[in-house]
Parts: sequence; structure tokens; C-alpha cells
Amino acid sequence: MGLMDGLRGSLSGLLNDAEGAALPGLLSEALGHTQFGSLQGLVDHLQSGPLGEHVQSWIGSGSNMPISADQIKQALGNDKVRELATHFNLDPDKISDLLANFLPKTVEQAAQNGTVSAAS
Repeated sequence: MGLMDGLRGSLSGLLNDAEGAALPGLLSEALGHTQFGSLQGLVDHLQSGPLGEHVQSWIGSGSNMPISADQIKQALGNDKVRELATHFNLDPDKISDLLANFLPKTVEQAAQNGTVSAAS
């Protein structure tokens, strides 16, 4: 229980507080225990779907295109949203809202040369 519970608690706290630099690495590590495998895995999944243009704006220079919780739900599908919600011990609507609010900035912080690095 210890490490994963601490990681989940830290992630929830960072997402809720919108705190900074550690978020990409923490999120990537937490996603390592899901089917995405890492933050890059989640980004790859989103980029190959209807949010490709949005993800490119987060990785590239310029302003980030915003996304909504509904777009997250549509891009990931109910099963993946439920998996993430269960993994992070959050309501599916809450995880979708948090990802919509913080994923663009998190990916921007982690992006280097068009790929996402966990340690930025």
C-alpha cells in the first residue's frame, strides 16, 4: 500500500493545488502503473485520436489549446477514464476535470524536442 497510496495522494494534491515542476515526473510514474505506461503513453494515445491538434499545441511552441473534461472522456473512453479514476482513487468526473485542467501545462512542461520527458 505505502508507495502507491503516497503517490496517489501526492498526485491528487499536486493536481488540486496546480503545483509545478514535479508534476510531469509524478504523473508519468503514476501512469506507469496503468495501461498507458507513462505520461508519454497517455500523450501518444491522445495524439493519435481526435485531440492530436491539441496535443501538438502543448508540445510545440505557442499557446496551448484548451480541452474539456468531455473531450478527455471522448478521447480516452469510459473504460480508460474509470481505470484512471480507480487508480488515483478519484471519481471519473473528477479525473476528467483534473486532466482537462492540468494536462496541457503538464505536457508543455515535460515536452522536449517533440517528446515528453518524465524528468523536466
